[in-house]
Amino acid sequence: MSDNNFKPFVPPGVQMKEFTLKSILLGCIFGIIFGAATVYLALKAGLTVSASIPIAVIAITLGRKFFNTTILENNIIQTTGSAGESIAAGVVFTLPGFLFLSDGGGTQFFNYFTILILAIFGGILGTLMMIPLRKSLIVKEHKTLPYPEGTACGDVLIAGEKGGDFAKTAFYGLGFAFAYAIFQKILHVIAETPEYMTKQASKFFPSAKISADITPEYMGVGYIIGPRIAGVLVAGGVLSWLALIPLLASLLPADTIATQLVKIGYLANLQTPGGQGNWNPLTHTFTDYSAAVYYAYVRQIGAGAVAAGGFITLLKTIPTIISSFKGSLGAIKDGSENAGTKGSIPRTEKDLSLKVVLFGSLALILLMAFLPQLPGDSIGKKLLVGLLVVVFGAFFVTVSSRIVGLIGSSNNPISGMTIATLMGTCLVFIAVGWTGKVYEPMALVVGGMICIAAANAGGTSQDLKSGYIVGATPMYQQLALFIGAIVSSIVIGLTVKFLDKPTADMIKHGVIDHAIGSSYYPAPQGTLMATLAKGILSFNLDWQFVLVGVFLSITMELCGVNSLSFAVGAYLPLSTTLPIFTGGAIRGLVDYKQKKANKKVSPEEEELGKGNLFATGLVAGGAVAGVIIAILAGFDKSAEVLAKLNNQEVLTNILGQGGYYIIGCAFFAFMGWYLYRTARKAN
Repeated sequence: MSDNNFKPFVPPGVQMKEFTLKSILLGCIFGIIFGAATVYLALKAGLTVSASIPIAVIAITLGRKFFNTTILENNIIQTTGSAGESIAAGVVFTLPGFLFLSDGGGTQFFNYFTILILAIFGGILGTLMMIPLRKSLIVKEHKTLPYPEGTACGDVLIAGEKGGDFAKTAFYGLGFAFAYAIFQKILHVIAETPEYMTKQASKFFPSAKISADITPEYMGVGYIIGPRIAGVLVAGGVLSWLALIPLLASLLPADTIATQLVKIGYLANLQTPGGQGNWNPLTHTFTDYSAAVYYAYVRQIGAGAVAAGGFITLLKTIPTIISSFKGSLGAIKDGSENAGTKGSIPRTEKDLSLKVVLFGSLALILLMAFLPQLPGDSIGKKLLVGLLVVVFGAFFVTVSSRIVGLIGSSNNPISGMTIATLMGTCLVFIAVGWTGKVYEPMALVVGGMICIAAANAGGTSQDLKSGYIVGATPMYQQLALFIGAIVSSIVIGLTVKFLDKPTADMIKHGVIDHAIGSSYYPAPQGTLMATLAKGILSFNLDWQFVLVGVFLSITMELCGVNSLSFAVGAYLPLSTTLPIFTGGAIRGLVDYKQKKANKKVSPEEEELGKGNLFATGLVAGGAVAGVIIAILAGFDKSAEVLAKLNNQEVLTNILGQGGYYIIGCAFFAFMGWYLYRTARKAN
C-alpha cells in the first residue's frame, strides 16, 4: 500500500533547480571515476561496493562549496554518477567471458565497440524496465521496501548542512589510499603481495601458500561488508589454498598436472616452458606448484561452487520473485486503468511515458539484430537473441528491484540471475538445434546484458528511492540515468581494454596476451559464465571437477553457511580474500567495542558512520589510484619513469625478501589501526 501521509523534503509545489547542465556534467564525471574504479576492483576481487553514498557525500561538499547546487541538483549528480558503478559491475561480471570460450571463439567480440554497445544497451534496459515499476515498488511500498542504500543517500542529501563533516572523513580515506598507493605501486616501498609457500618436497604440507594483496581497497571492502561475509569468503580461500591444493599436490605427479593445464589452455604443450606455475619441460617440475594445481583443478571446482551458490541463492528467493512479479504487473495494470482520471500530475509523480519503454525495448531488439559488432550470422538469430534479452530483462529487473528493496544492493543475487539466464538461453538454443561453440558468444551476450540490466536496475531503484525521499522529479532522474549509462559506458569499455593489456612487468611474469584471467585480474564471474556456456553448448567441460564444487556449495548450505560467499572465496586467490577478511575483522572489533559500551547504532547511522565513510574512501581512492597507475604503466615513456622509481630490488637486496615483506605488512597494519581509530571516533 502507498504511504499517503508521506511528505518529501522538497514539496511537489516547490520549483527548484534540478536537471541542470552542471548537475549532469558533475554526475558524468563521478560516473566515469567510480565506473573505472569499479572495473578495477571487480576484475581483481570479483566484488563491488555501492558508490551512491560516497558520491552523495562528495556531491554535497563540492556542489555547495564551488557550484552553489541545490539539494535536487545534488540528487541528480549522485543519480547520474551511480549508473557508472552498477553498469561497470555488470560488464566485468560477464563480458570477460568472451576470452575464455571454446578455441578462442569469443575473442573477436572482446573489443571496445562490442563492450560499449552491450554496456549501453544493458544499462538502458535496466532503467527502461524500472520506469513502470517506480510507482508500485518505490511509492506504494514505501513503508515495506526500505531500499537501504537509497534511504541512506536521501538522509545524506537532506543533512546537506552536515556535508562538510561527512565528506571530511571520506576525503581522509581517499587521501590515505592515494598516499599508500604511491608508496606501494610507484615507489614499491610497500610490497604488493607478501607470500609464503611451503616446498613441494615437504612431506607434511606440500605447496601450501599464504599470500595477501595488502591494498587499501581490499581492507575497505572488508570493513564495509562486515566480519560475517568476510569470514565466509576467507574460509573458502583457506579450503582451496591450505587444504585442496596441498592434497592434490601430494597426490598428482607434475606431468599429470601439466597435461591438465594443456587440456584447458593454460600451457601450450608439454615441451614448452612457462604457463601457470612456470612449467619446466627439462626437469618436469613447476616453479610454483600451488599456482599450477589451482589453475588445473581448483579453479574449476570453484567455478562449479559459484554456479551452484548463485543458483541456490536464486532458488531461495523464488517466493519473493513470484510475489513481486505478480504485484508489479498488477500495479502497472492498475496504473494504466486509472491513467488520465486525475487532473494535473504533481512534479514528484511525473515519470517518462510508457511509450518510451515500449519503443525503447523495440529499438533495442532491432539494433541488436542489425549491428554487425554483435555475434550472430543472421538477422533472424540475432532477433531471437534480442527478444530473449528483453523478456529475461523485464523479469529479472523486477526481481532485482524488489530484492534490493528488501536486503540492499550488496546482497542482490545478480550472479544467480545471470546463471539462470545463461542456462535458460542455452536450453532455448539447444531446443532450436543451436549447439556447438558458434553459439557460445550469442548466449554470453544474453547473460551479459541481463547482468548489466539487473545490476543497473538495483542501482536505479535505490536512486529513485532517494529521489522520492528528497522530493525529486522522477522523469529527470530517469533521463539522468540514461545519460549516465551512456557516458560511463564509454570509459568502462576503455578501462576494461586497457587493463587487459599486459604491462612490461606482467609480460616478465609470463602474462602474454591478456591480463584478464591471470592472477593480476582473475575476473572470476566472467570465467564462470564462459565455463557454463561451453559446458552446456559444446559439451567439453570437466564435469567431475565442477560437480565437486556443486556439492561443496550444497554442503555449505546444509551447514547454514552462505554458499555463494564461500564459493567466491574458494574460487579467488587467498591473496584477495585474506586482506578483505582483515578489514572485516576490524569492523567486527569496532562492533564488539560498541556493543560492550552499550552503544546502539541504527543501520542508517552505521551507514554514515566515520568507519564506513573512511572505508569507502579507501576503496574509491585505492581503486582509482590503481586505474591511474595501470594506465601510466601502459605507455612506454611513463612505464620507463615508473621503472626508475621502483625501489623493490634495492630494498630486497638490503633487507632480504622476508624483511621487505615484513615492512609491507607493517604499513598494512598501520592502515588497519588508523581505520579502527577513525571508526571508534564519535560520529
